[in-house]
Amino acid sequence: MDSVHPPVLIVGAGPAGLVAALTLLQNGISVRIIDKDPHPRIGQRGAGIWPRSLELYNFLDVSEVNDLGKPVPPIRSYKPGTLEPLKDSSMVPHVDPSSAIPFHVPKMIGQQLLDVIMQRHLEKFSCSVEMGTELRSFEQSDEGVTTILTKNGMSETFDTKWVIGTDGAKGVVRKQLGLPFLGETRDDVRVVTGDICLTGVGLDREHWHRFGNFSERGLSLRPTDEVGKDGWQFFLFGRELDLTKIAESEELVFKTIVSLIPTEITFNKLVWMSDFRANIRMVNKFSEGRVFVAGDAAHIHSPTGGQGLNSGVQDAFNLGWKLALVHKGLADKSLLETYNAERLPVISEMLEVTTTILNRSIASEDLSTGRTPILFMLGINCRFSTIVLDEFATPVEGKPINAYGVLDEGHLEAGDRAPDAPNMLQVGRAEPDVMTLFGLYRPWYHTTLVFAPTLADATPILGALEACDKSVVRSAVVLPSSVSVALVASPADNLLVDQEGHAYSAYLVEVDQTKVFVIRPDGVIGAIVHGAEGVKKYFSKIFLDILVARISILQAQLIPVYLM
Repeated sequence: MDSVHPPVLIVGAGPAGLVAALTLLQNGISVRIIDKDPHPRIGQRGAGIWPRSLELYNFLDVSEVNDLGKPVPPIRSYKPGTLEPLKDSSMVPHVDPSSAIPFHVPKMIGQQLLDVIMQRHLEKFSCSVEMGTELRSFEQSDEGVTTILTKNGMSETFDTKWVIGTDGAKGVVRKQLGLPFLGETRDDVRVVTGDICLTGVGLDREHWHRFGNFSERGLSLRPTDEVGKDGWQFFLFGRELDLTKIAESEELVFKTIVSLIPTEITFNKLVWMSDFRANIRMVNKFSEGRVFVAGDAAHIHSPTGGQGLNSGVQDAFNLGWKLALVHKGLADKSLLETYNAERLPVISEMLEVTTTILNRSIASEDLSTGRTPILFMLGINCRFSTIVLDEFATPVEGKPINAYGVLDEGHLEAGDRAPDAPNMLQVGRAEPDVMTLFGLYRPWYHTTLVFAPTLADATPILGALEACDKSVVRSAVVLPSSVSVALVASPADNLLVDQEGHAYSAYLVEVDQTKVFVIRPDGVIGAIVHGAEGVKKYFSKIFLDILVARISILQAQLIPVYLM
């Protein structure tokens, strides 16, 4: 890892930038990450983390996000002018627990805490965010990118190979690339939000309280101990409020809240606040040459549905492993084109989903309206991608792209999220162990998952995989519970027995069937194939020809031996 002169400059140290940095560092690629703000950002901001993003943090080994995050409290609305409850509703659509979805409960964790957690993980790689450092301009060539940075009034020329812009909607990277930010500004949706410390007689901390309405004057208060034992995230809204003026005055914030809550309020501190209008915009492409955009630098939208932060970190996760392979010389630069091809349809559909929820919420005066399991983000897919391969799916010409679908556990194709499975017995070693399939998947290698009736059925496929570099391709054999496996040597990196049938069920495999799944470093199914030939065909879409040729040679040498 070249830490002296990092080959990747990440501009912007919000959630997307931090995920991009950690993904690359875990892939052995050093990064330099800068942020123009001189001090760490404070505030809850977008705090909702949906199940697909919780899986992403799990793959990155950042367990604190799920452990420290709190479930979304129920919303309690009140009869006008009283503390008498009108109704309780949920911001989270109901989804039945499933062994294939280990993190089925969405969590709330403020961005201030999330940033601290992620920066601690960067520090394990001797990487820290350079605060108060601003990108002023850049020029790129076929060989790299020359950037001009400033800090404390001093200018620096920094040469790097790649730039990732995660510097937000007003950032310099997208603007200098000249990427249009297509969409609209919704003047009818304005909000003042922030963090505040207050106590109120009769105001419990088990609910997300809502007073008033959208059309006139309204307030919502979400309790959060991250701000303090008396801490809340607040939202002020309504056409009758002068939100521009309120956002400029702590005293007006206090007065407005008092006017909306019919009880005795004691204010202790206003921690942070900001006002915003709903902007619904996205770029027409996510990269130009050696420079990429992700997160709010590439797309912004209504806060309804809480998909923004989640979409941004998923952008970064999709890009990270691809950029690592290309920089290492293991993949052709054309692999980077699939970042744009895979994320553009997802974000386009995400904007449609969140805008629909926004419009329904305004019309119905109900924040929980229009919230379906699609928000869990587990149905997000790239089945349409040119680098996925499915030998079991029937091609349908003109089939519409449905990149933001609802998860259907009874259907699985290449390009879908890879399911989890618990209680997998790890055998073939002195001390058997129990693990989950998610315990195998990591951002720096592909996992070839071979379902087979017996170890002998899997051996030809494993033989072909022996040519692969273990740092980028690993293997696991999954055997049905009926198979008795003694302490045997296996060419697989992991030999697993599906004790309770969870894996065979989640991956829709029959116990007498041989079926191979190649799981990408981002937890997406890259391929579903019959055997070694299909594996080779998939990897030819990812790796340079020389690596695929090594698989072919070993396959030709070993298969006759295994068949004897």
